[in-house]
Amino acid sequence: MTHPFPQPEIQPFERLHPTDGLLINAERWSKAHEYHRLRQNTHYQSLNQPGIVCGLGVRSIPAPRQVEAKYRDGRWLQIQPGIAIDVMGNLIVVTASYDFPIDLEVASSEPLTIYLVVSYVDPDELRRGQQRDIVQETYRIDQKNSTPEASEIEICRILLEPGQNVISQAADAFYPGYNNIDLRYRRYAQARPQALVRIAQVSHGEDGEYARNFFNLAYLLQSVEALYPRLRGADEPSEVPLSENIQEYDLLYLTGKESLFLNDFEFNALKNYLNLGGILLIDAPLDANNLIESTHALAQQLETPLKPLTELQRSHPLRTKPFLFSALPIINQQLIQLFLGGGIILIVGDLASAWGIDREFNLPRLTIRTAQELGINILNYAWKRRQLLGLQQEDNLGKW
Repeated sequence: MTHPFPQPEIQPFERLHPTDGLLINAERWSKAHEYHRLRQNTHYQSLNQPGIVCGLGVRSIPAPRQVEAKYRDGRWLQIQPGIAIDVMGNLIVVTASYDFPIDLEVASSEPLTIYLVVSYVDPDELRRGQQRDIVQETYRIDQKNSTPEASEIEICRILLEPGQNVISQAADAFYPGYNNIDLRYRRYAQARPQALVRIAQVSHGEDGEYARNFFNLAYLLQSVEALYPRLRGADEPSEVPLSENIQEYDLLYLTGKESLFLNDFEFNALKNYLNLGGILLIDAPLDANNLIESTHALAQQLETPLKPLTELQRSHPLRTKPFLFSALPIINQQLIQLFLGGGIILIVGDLASAWGIDREFNLPRLTIRTAQELGINILNYAWKRRQLLGLQQEDNLGKW
């Protein structure tokens, strides 16, 4: 289980110990104030996530008159005043509007995503021509064609076409097109989630059914932060075979109808994954008898036979945390069943089919929400199980 943002360094704080007659020089004065700054930053970094606090809007503008004629194109933006906080807890304060040219060129024939970012600048790291009693913390605005680094705050992005010299506002802010200012991916400062949940869908055999619910996994991940802010879903689910490295994922999702047959390498890889806290979620349609029977056989082989949820404790986290379930959801007019053994969860009833928007737009909102809430219980169980097992391992620093 990884965290969406870096954790503070685990190191002791050192503060000045005042005594009568202590001589206060520049070094000691700086040390005394640095303690409070680092403590404040660590407090923010521990409990909150970086992002924009307010402002920092972006609009397209004509090229300023004072620039040379060769730079007067249609790719000038104006960043509005605002405040952000970076991943280290540093305040970034933009006090006045800032005119900025987008001058990166698209070298290939394909469109290129340009990111406009702002980052904190420590005045102690700047060269100063003369010493001053007061120095101002400042910032730097950059454009780049790679994903922003952890220390950078995204202001906007633009999908720029080759040879395009005009950047404009989007006609629909929710669906910007080429060469439009895209503000949809800005992250805002708020309480940080405890962990980032990563999901991968497992491909198996020649079963063409295995990928049918893939896009609904994305809907579930998108719902996590809104319904249960302590967790955050990864941006997109992945697809992996069991023969690849699966340890980076907190939950593996598998569906289809064919029997689940594993070779020795896949079996050992899955066994090791489950022993380290991972969860294998098998979501079987009601008529997927081969998959259901082979899943029970796999659990027996792993010496963790599956038991129905009704035989587990009433307070089991799959039933109670964070959402309370007495009866399980009804999907497609059928009550789903849930079985658990070790790190394997077997759902009979095609739960993921109700995690997203169906093709005919027939699923009631209550059905979708109830299915998502049970899905979040499963993700929360996966996170907690991996955390509890991970805390009993030697190399768990920064993971849990």
